[in-house]
Amino acid sequence: MSQQSAAFHAAVRTTIHAANRTTAHISIRSSAARALAIIVFMLCASGPLMAQRSLAFRLPLESESPEPITFMRAPYSIHPLPGVTLTTPYGYSPAQIRHAYGFDQITNQGPGQIIAIIDAYDDPNAESDLAVFDQQFGLPPCTTANGCFHKIFGGSKRPKANAGWALEISLDIEWAHAIAPKATILLVEATTNSLGDLLNAVDTAVRNGASVVSMSWTVSEFSSESRQDNHFVSTGVTFLAASGDNGTGVAYPASSPDVVGVGGTSLSIDANGNYLSEAAWSGSGGGLSTREVEPLFQSLFGIPNDVRGYRGTPDVSYNASPATGFAVYDSVALSGASGWFCVGGTSAGSPQWAALLAISNSMRVANRKARLSGTNTLLYSLSKQSSAANFHPITAGTNGACGALCTASAGYDYVTGIGTPVAASLINILAAQ
Repeated sequence: MSQQSAAFHAAVRTTIHAANRTTAHISIRSSAARALAIIVFMLCASGPLMAQRSLAFRLPLESESPEPITFMRAPYSIHPLPGVTLTTPYGYSPAQIRHAYGFDQITNQGPGQIIAIIDAYDDPNAESDLAVFDQQFGLPPCTTANGCFHKIFGGSKRPKANAGWALEISLDIEWAHAIAPKATILLVEATTNSLGDLLNAVDTAVRNGASVVSMSWTVSEFSSESRQDNHFVSTGVTFLAASGDNGTGVAYPASSPDVVGVGGTSLSIDANGNYLSEAAWSGSGGGLSTREVEPLFQSLFGIPNDVRGYRGTPDVSYNASPATGFAVYDSVALSGASGWFCVGGTSAGSPQWAALLAISNSMRVANRKARLSGTNTLLYSLSKQSSAANFHPITAGTNGACGALCTASAGYDYVTGIGTPVAASLINILAAQ
């Protein structure tokens, strides 16, 4: 590692540590809320070291609600270069992730399946940014014209544009398409970031034929959350949600027993893109719910340290650390910056797990089988039967200082769930069930 590179990575670690120290001092008006933010590393490989900056931002709360949606990690710094356009991709590429997790060993790429992406507000450049991403990485075009991409609204009219959510939308649609290039991407834009509007968008996705629904947003648990779980019950549809980026702690809708909660790891690969190892990401949300009871699939599995019988999160995990983030193209200027970003967070894992399940569903339908339902039950069963064959066990790393509940370990843990996918094996066995 060069002296410049070592210095840069040391600076990144220092920035993240400072972020964790300051998070406790940030508050917003509603006691149920956490700040709306996403962690982004703007790393321009072709530019000087000083141009390689970390960026975190707070999404504007254009309409506060009693149960506001939080958007990943709380903000701690903004370091964009004014007016800069980042022209060089940085972060893991689709080919690297597909190879590391084994997607490139599966010939099926999701034809006939609809992956619904649920986000708030409007990204006016979603389709054109996806086209830039596809061209850069040699992926098949995904457009409205060829039927691969559709954008609809959860409400009666187009939502307001929002630069922060536009970056999340770019991440979600680009990486769902990267993993399942022949699946249809259905972007459903909620009118606002309120829970009611986002759940309306979920219902809209189901009515429009989605077989998997990805939700890259979180809200702190609340007393009546179980009354909302009916939004995630539909035959032949799997619902997935990011577990959060604030470290230990449970968030909704990932805490719903009808949702596959996706936590975060830090993925290491070699120069050829081969999988080396993963450790729990310190920002990965997880823990024991205080509102949702332990579902049967976790009771049968035997999740640890749950003497009171509550739901554990997350269920599974995926690469999420911003230090090992994903290349994302977004032309909607954010604090003066646009172009290529390197993005991390558990919101990256939800659409990619959705793509994995879309591929499994495509293979099932080809064999005249029904699409997956009650997917958590099947995932936990497969993990218990043969975990190492279907999941990478995560046994290192923590997301807090709460002992066993904050520490990755063999079997199930409250940081990474039952692990990350061994896609070549897991997809085939899901298709065969």
